[in-house]
Amino acid sequence: MAGAPATVLVVDDSRTKRYLLVNWLTRAGFQVREAETGTEALERVGVDPIDLVVLDVRLPDLSGFEVCERIKAVHPALPVIHVSAHAVDVEDRTQGLTRGADAYLAEPIEPDELVATAHAVLRYYQARQRAELLAERLTGLADTTVAVHAAPTFVRLLQEAAAGAARIFRSPAAVIAETFDGDCLAGISTGMDATPKVVPWVVDDTGVPTGATVRVEDPASWSLVPWPAEDTVTVAAARLREDRAPLYVVVPTATQTARTPVLVQLAQAVASAVEAQRSFDEEHRIAVTLQRSLLPRRLPEVAGLDLAVRYEPASAQTEVGGDFYELVMLDGHLLMAIGDVAGHSLHAATVMAELRHAVRAYAVEGHQPGVILDRLNELMRTLLPNELATLCLLLLHPPTGRVRLASAGHLPALISAEGRVEYVQQTAPLLGVRAERPADLEFTLPAGATLVLYTDGLIERRDTTIDDGLAALAASATRVDDDLDQFCQRLLVELAPPEIHDDVAVVAVRRR
Repeated sequence: MAGAPATVLVVDDSRTKRYLLVNWLTRAGFQVREAETGTEALERVGVDPIDLVVLDVRLPDLSGFEVCERIKAVHPALPVIHVSAHAVDVEDRTQGLTRGADAYLAEPIEPDELVATAHAVLRYYQARQRAELLAERLTGLADTTVAVHAAPTFVRLLQEAAAGAARIFRSPAAVIAETFDGDCLAGISTGMDATPKVVPWVVDDTGVPTGATVRVEDPASWSLVPWPAEDTVTVAAARLREDRAPLYVVVPTATQTARTPVLVQLAQAVASAVEAQRSFDEEHRIAVTLQRSLLPRRLPEVAGLDLAVRYEPASAQTEVGGDFYELVMLDGHLLMAIGDVAGHSLHAATVMAELRHAVRAYAVEGHQPGVILDRLNELMRTLLPNELATLCLLLLHPPTGRVRLASAGHLPALISAEGRVEYVQQTAPLLGVRAERPADLEFTLPAGATLVLYTDGLIERRDTTIDDGLAALAASATRVDDDLDQFCQRLLVELAPPEIHDDVAVVAVRRR
């Protein structure tokens, strides 16, 4: 402990000489322990809290050189001073220092020289220990900073922060922060090897100024974990925006030095990650709200047709994309459209809104699918020159099943009929690209057949090819459930992962 006298182990088989050494060191303010043999010294070092060893070179069982080597092998930061009345020549001193001793005193030894040498050796090792501790904590700070910024969720972020604080300070730790929704959560860890947890927590008026650390005399006000007995806690507060609640990092006070830069830096690093997570949650929610508000609120009721859709935004760990769909009756035909704006952001969602409105407007004017795509392409190249999008658009005549389809780089439509599946392929450039487009495809959707449109989130995975995804979709769509809503849901369950990392839209129409 800081300010406590250092403990010195004096090892010498001569009772008289040992008495003198102990007396000198005790009068200088050291706490002193004694040992007569090398074996006893090694046993004491392994059990007692020793800060310095004063070691005679000649012992009855082991040489002082060997004892020093064994001590340094296990406790490299424990200083050793050799003393000797016999091994006093240059070779002896050289051997002692070479084999690990930090100082070598030959008798006769002056008391002041012994005390000064002890203080000098201890100053060096204490400075070394402080430097090593700081280096270790800074390494832990760097690791924790990376972990909290890589955390995919707010809860995971708090878990990583609490675990990192516990490892850095080798103690229990707690990290308290407020979510975007205003819920206050605490990540807690009972020790450096404990599994961190996240629990609800209400922070009262703490009196801890932002950017500072404060020692709290009553740990009961921060009773998140069992703090060490007879110790207080130190709390660091940080925040990046004045309109946000502060973030708090709480650790036992005994872990802190006179200056606490690592604790302050840890609080700032976690606050930065928390603010990034809050901002992302906010943008994600805005984008999802925008998308849902712009998608059709209800499906049209069309005689002779069953309609179903499913739309799932990307999970909270990823940005929202620009997937959209459209189903509307126009002049006796069902207009079906599905598209995907390149990119994942709030911006992609706003571009999606512009394209969907343009599709509806051009369709109301009575244009065929290919003409609508041509006009959309000109619109994008003129007003949205840096954007790209895919789109599949078709007009279906319910009484006859006749379909007119045009695609702009979108995935092929799927038709499932009587246990057989086929894809309607049309190779065509994306929207936003100057290139000629093929003529519209015309075909008839048989009675009882189901037509499925979808976006890439349903079939594309990082670890498989797109052909594998299309094959998996074909296998799942071979059987179409009587309930078309249930069919769309089953496609999501079977093909999309539990944590969806991209928007997914599925549109299905069955001709009775």
